Amino acid sequence: MSTSSAAALDLSEKQRRILSYLREEAQTKTYFKSRLIGDDLGMTAKEVGTNMTAIQRGDFDVDVEKWGYSSSTTWKVSV
Repeated sequence: MSTSSAAALDLSEKQRRILSYLREEAQTKTYFKSRLIGDDLGMTAKEVGTNMTAIQRGDFDVDVEKWGYSSSTTWKVSV
């Protein structure tokens, strides 16, 4: 099992859903607002922001950086 697969097992269901979403969507986009991720996944912007830190700190094939705060936190994501 790879390191990122093992680390993914430590994530909550919401965190795994966000990570999966980012892996798929970051193929064509770089910047994501918490509010819009939440809209797509049926979560609030606050839930997304709270759970994003686990993904940000983890060892995954997705790099997440907090980028801005206007009208919802913006995340810079690269795969």
